[in-house]
Amino acid sequence: MPNGDETSVIRVLRQLKLTDWASLQIAGRASSAQNFLIMKPVLLILFGLILVFSLMTFPAQNHPTLVIRNVNLIDGTGKPLQANRAVTIQKGKIVSIALDSKAKPPAGAIVIDGTGKYLIPGLWDMHVHGTPLPGFSELYIANGVTGVRDMYWNPKEMDALRQNLKSGKRTGPRVIAAGRIVDGPKPFWPGSIAVSNAEEGRKAVHTVKSEGSDFVKVYSLLPREGYFAITQEAKKLKIPFAGHVPDSVRVYEASDAGQKSIEHLTGILLECSSKADELFQARVDAMKNNESLFRLWGTQSSIVIATFSEEKANALFKKFVQNNTWQCPTLVTMRNISHLDDETLKTDSRLAYVPIFIRAMWDPKTDRRFQSYTPERYEMMRKTTQKERSLIALMQKSDVKLLAGTDAINPYCYPGFSLHEELELFVQVGLTPMEALQTATRNPAQFLGLEKTLGTIEKGKIADMVLLDANPLADINNTKRIAAVIQGGKLFDRASLDALLESVKKSMGSFRSATPSEFFWAGCCPH
Repeated sequence: MPNGDETSVIRVLRQLKLTDWASLQIAGRASSAQNFLIMKPVLLILFGLILVFSLMTFPAQNHPTLVIRNVNLIDGTGKPLQANRAVTIQKGKIVSIALDSKAKPPAGAIVIDGTGKYLIPGLWDMHVHGTPLPGFSELYIANGVTGVRDMYWNPKEMDALRQNLKSGKRTGPRVIAAGRIVDGPKPFWPGSIAVSNAEEGRKAVHTVKSEGSDFVKVYSLLPREGYFAITQEAKKLKIPFAGHVPDSVRVYEASDAGQKSIEHLTGILLECSSKADELFQARVDAMKNNESLFRLWGTQSSIVIATFSEEKANALFKKFVQNNTWQCPTLVTMRNISHLDDETLKTDSRLAYVPIFIRAMWDPKTDRRFQSYTPERYEMMRKTTQKERSLIALMQKSDVKLLAGTDAINPYCYPGFSLHEELELFVQVGLTPMEALQTATRNPAQFLGLEKTLGTIEKGKIADMVLLDANPLADINNTKRIAAVIQGGKLFDRASLDALLESVKKSMGSFRSATPSEFFWAGCCPH
């Protein structure tokens, strides 16, 4: 973080009385603009601020047999809607799917009337942060999100969350987690593993795996030699790697190297430019000379848009298909960042589920780097974001595999709630409602190698489902109209979901200050 930003951070925190100023230290460094736009420097301390509250436990109704009668089934496979189905669940798994007229619920079964309702697979948010924070995992279940991929968190706290979920002390989704970010020699985020060369890159992979993380999260400032050493060592240890395409690496190189997913479309728009070679070289030169990549990105934006080549885009997307390189574009965060000058963001009713100090940090007026933004600057950001959105429909037509991810809890990205916005944005940019649904159901299961047990509603699979009051294929916004959530056969009815939401809302006013050690593990809102 540039020194000039420290005063604004401290001023806000002092006003909120969040910490002991004698012990608090603020650390961080600037990254490239392409990645920086999604990083709020003011939020560096957030993940170290542990909310203190008594969150009510809502044990889901866990019955040996559950039957949903006469429901409209959208199984997630891509098949058309199947009307009048009876879905029977025993011991957490789907044991039968039949026409309701032919179904015979077992004696003692709990029967749910699905008349006029729609059953879809449980949803996944494939790019989140801060799942262990009190209240946040609960918000996912309350919004029908039964699985998440957390892209950066303290491995010990993530392990504690998993244990609490298993024991029933917490309510929350299935969690796939990266653990610590692997970044360059001067990492942007506290708690990251610093890599300066190939040897350190190889060691980082071993560290990540030993800490129990599910994959390696690569980041923007990695040097070339470190990045490619990571890719090779990850393959040897059979652990996936995903994340940003570093500024020192071309997007097609990352795909060829086996990067499992690319987040936020990092580097893709530049790679689709007819001047990609010279634009990339300018970034490499800036890195060598310790120049601001953020400022360079600003000057390159209009050039990248003006020189877009659909031919280059199609060639790149063909490579993604060949290499099985997935894309998690996080459209909702990209939209929010480019509209931080919109005052209506501050009137969103969902702010009630966010602690007051986070709300303050989401305000661009607390960050000098956004304080200086002019209407023209925001307009250029919006043009760039709009151009990036146009790539999504091209990717879908090219059979590039897409994942729904929100980048919660970056500015105005709400755990659980914003996943529905991401699906809406996918439809707005050209996907069908079914295709959008699959980015949060079937596709995540395939990406994670869990397609035999999760992702679709089929006999023999784990019963992760969402019961809706209206048809999402008619209007994707109907995914918000949740009547019940079923996770592993456990039923959360509407009353339980409402009580869970109310408990989180009431608890959001309590918190305590971060200790120095907590602060440096914070890594708040990296993307």
